Formats: sequence, structure tokens, C-alpha cells
Amino acid sequence: MTTTLLRTAGELHARARTGRRAVVMTMGALHEGHATLIRTAREIAGPEGEVVVTVFVNPLQFGAGEDLDRYPRTLDADLKLAEQSGADAVFAPAVDEVYPGGEPQVRISAGPMGERLEGAARPGHFDGMLTVVAKLLHLTRPDVALYGQKDAQQLALIRRMVRDLNFGVEIVGVPTVREEDGLALSSRNRYLSPRERRTALALSRALFAGRDRHAAQEALRARAREVPTSRARVEALSAMGESRAAADAHAVAATTAGGPAAVRAAARLVLDEAARLDPPLALDYLALVDPSDFTEIGDDFTGEAVLAVAARVGTTRLIDNVPLTFGTFGAAS
Repeated sequence: MTTTLLRTAGELHARARTGRRAVVMTMGALHEGHATLIRTAREIAGPEGEVVVTVFVNPLQFGAGEDLDRYPRTLDADLKLAEQSGADAVFAPAVDEVYPGGEPQVRISAGPMGERLEGAARPGHFDGMLTVVAKLLHLTRPDVALYGQKDAQQLALIRRMVRDLNFGVEIVGVPTVREEDGLALSSRNRYLSPRERRTALALSRALFAGRDRHAAQEALRARAREVPTSRARVEALSAMGESRAAADAHAVAATTAGGPAAVRAAARLVLDEAARLDPPLALDYLALVDPSDFTEIGDDFTGEAVLAVAARVGTTRLIDNVPLTFGTFGAAS
């Protein structure tokens, strides 16, 4: 398969369409995480469909002092990876193709969700992101668009925009791809020196610590459900030396308070230790949130949640997250 490079909307619209069109939106500097998105898009589109990868560094989502100018631009390498991963076309428009006449006066507002966490740290970022996603959805006209779960808040906002504004497109989230040491793949990882990278591993270690604490709590609750509370059963367990385990399980199951707090505490411990490393990790936020609106969950929360973290190591800002499920006795996504 030869991947076609397209520079204008006219070239894209002139392509004959057969089957489903699946689109993967990127800012270039493609890596294995993007390759996973493209391969998944290929599976969804099928042999009769079409996979289009967009490569566009969107100036609207970079704030003052951010890395727009130094953001890596590697189109030749991107084309090669896209082709190897199964893309039919790469749409790499210039800024004036996407924003003819300059920056748009009418933009998408991310609303209250866009002002939390990443939105608070990067004011205006999500407005710029949603504006370009909306434009690229109109330009590429896909049946399905795929985005990585590493950018969990971005994914949630795109889903909300598509639902609230009646875009006729299916949104698919693809799980985070990690390197062998656990670091989530990101185009910004290349900015890290070897020492900075060692510190940056604290992000994934913190998330895994929170996830492990959550899994242990849910396992105890599941155990408690299996242990009857009748006197005869307790006496039988005591005879077998299991009464302490049963009591511990029931003690954990008896209270949901502290569940989310314990998850946060386990993750925070790792991050606090990383703050004392050389170079140190500078935490922006650690949050355990409801993915429907990215507000912090309470101790009685049940359902899907996201444990998210953002931090700086040197001059590089990194984000990561893991999904969790509360109240289903042992189910951690």
C-alpha cells in the first residue's frame, strides 16, 4: 500500500470514497501510540474502507510560552510510519488551509469541563483543540474518528462536543500505549534527558500504585461478599484460622469511605518521593475524576473514574492517566 500525501481540502474531497472512512488526528511526530491508532482504524474501516491520518500542528491550542515553535515536525518519518501502519492517505494542510484569512473569529467553547485540570493549567487550550477538531471533522468527513485515551480530558470533551452539537461521527477511544518501562508514549518524551526520563517514570508508577490500591480494596470487598456472616459460619472459619481474613474483608466492605482517598494517597506518596529526586518532579495536579465532567469523585462514588496526573520534569510537561471502576467488586479497567 502506498500512502498518498494530501495538502488541500480540495485534494481530499476529490478522492473517491468506498466503504467507511476512519480518521486519526495527530500533530505529527508520530510514534507507536499513533501507529496503534492507525492500525485500529484500519481494522474498523476494513479492506474496503479508507484510513486518513491528519498531521497538523494547531497554533490555537498552544498558549503563551508553550512549545509551538519547537514542537517536532517530522513529516517524512510520519508518512513512513502511517504507510507501515495501514493508512491510505495523510492530510497535512498548511495553517492557511485550515484557517484561511487568519485565526477564526468563531470558535468552539469547551465550557466548564474545559476549565478544569488541563484547562486550568492551559487556559484556552481546549477551546483551540475543539475548534480544530470540529474543522478537521468537517474537512475529512469521517464515519469514525479515533483518539488516544492518554489525553483523557481531550477525548471526553470531543465526545461531549460530538453529542451536544450533533456531529454525525462515531468517536472511538484507544487505550494508552506505553514503553517497556511504563512511560506513556508522547511526542514530548524526546525532550527528556536520560536523568529527566528516570524522574518522569514517577507519573506511571504513581498511577499504577493508585490502581493497585484500588484493586486490593475491590478484591477485599469481593471476598466479603463471599463470606456469610452467620454465627455458625464464623465459628467454622475460626476453626480453620480464617476468621481474621473474614473480619478484615467485612471491615473493608462495611465502609466505602476512604476508597477514593486511599487511591489518591497511594499515588501521592510516589509523586512526593519524586519531588525530592534530581531533577525533581514538579506536580501540576493529581486528580481522581468522573470522566463525564472531570469533577473529583466522592467517597461514595460508583462507576467509571479516571486517575489523572500532570507534572513537569525540567522544561517538559507530561500527562498520564489510568481508568478505574468503583463499586463493581474487583473490576478495574
